[in-house]
Amino acid sequence: LCCCEYVDRRGRRNHLAACCCDCEELDDGCDRWLTCKSLPPGALERIADTIADRLRVPWFSGAVKINVSLVPPLVLLPVFLHVAALHFLLGLIILTSLPVVVLWYYYLTHRRKERTLFFLSLGLFSLGYMYYVFLREVVPRGHVEYSQVVALTCGLILMLAALSRAKKDPGYLPIPAGNEKPSHQGLPNKSVRGSSSGLHGISGAASSRAVNGEAKGYCRMSAEQPEGVKKDWCTKCQLVRPARAGHCRLCGRCVRRLDHHCVWINSCVGEHNHRAFILALSFFMLTSVYGITLTLHTICRGRTPFVALFYCPGAYSDYSSALSFTCVWYCAIVTAGMGYILLIQLLNISYNVTEREARLALRDNTGRRLLGGLVIDTGQYNRGLLCNWGHFLSLGSSPPQRSAEDIV
Repeated sequence: LCCCEYVDRRGRRNHLAACCCDCEELDDGCDRWLTCKSLPPGALERIADTIADRLRVPWFSGAVKINVSLVPPLVLLPVFLHVAALHFLLGLIILTSLPVVVLWYYYLTHRRKERTLFFLSLGLFSLGYMYYVFLREVVPRGHVEYSQVVALTCGLILMLAALSRAKKDPGYLPIPAGNEKPSHQGLPNKSVRGSSSGLHGISGAASSRAVNGEAKGYCRMSAEQPEGVKKDWCTKCQLVRPARAGHCRLCGRCVRRLDHHCVWINSCVGEHNHRAFILALSFFMLTSVYGITLTLHTICRGRTPFVALFYCPGAYSDYSSALSFTCVWYCAIVTAGMGYILLIQLLNISYNVTEREARLALRDNTGRRLLGGLVIDTGQYNRGLLCNWGHFLSLGSSPPQRSAEDIV
């Protein structure tokens, strides 16, 4: 293949120059639009698939496909922020609508059970663009010291390093070789009541229901081992998974001590990367709050950051200050959302419960709400604050072995 050629989704050799040619779905859609006829079911999806397959850039060994979900943040975020800096009312409208659009897109992808790079792209590009605005618009004013810029940069680097670690293996359980169903020797021959929860000690779960990433057909299988020890059989991965492990419907894999699938890192949060995930959130909070404080001290001199965030008369005196103030508000909105996620995570760790277990406990009405409903205590693994945090800090530090948590 030359740099502009590629093999399309139908296995045919194609060229970038034919980006809008030979698309029967698009031709048929245009004909129907000109004749005022309705499109057949699924026509828009087929057109979108064709466009996504042809969205490529030249490369040495052939044109490389671009993920469509990466494009909107790179294009729309700078445009929206620059438009919002033109006037106070525009900023109010845009900064109010952005979270709504992001939540709507999250609901759409979550309902379709799709993986997307949109949120990861939005987060990384937001960090880079906020840092660029800080260096270009705030630092040249002369009110930020060199040591403060270094501290902010170090915080950003540490956050990215922790994020990179959180993107690695969350603790996937190995799939049997050849994806063959492993031997069930030692498993009882009698029928066992099905459970879709995968949560030990929670009874009353309906048989063969798909809930919170659990596909239909997960059964609780009791192996011939010391009484009280139970493990889950996953029909999708064809393996027996240990206690607290779960199957992610988006990744299609079973994960040790599955907490949740995080769209911001486009990966699961499990036993091996949960600490890095908390560390990345913590570094983000510290760096973001520090950057917001430095910016507000620069464009709103003489006021505390909290007061300047809501009352800064000179913010729209020039476009540079307006853009900086708009970015501050954008950072504040994102920081508030991430702060809520971090708070819930810290509370769950303190009670030794995962997000997945909390959702299943709410569904089965087996947990109790604490702290105004911020945390759901299942009572299964809670051993006290110090023991819970000690257990969390030791996650993934030793090879898996049978522990007291496997015994219910």
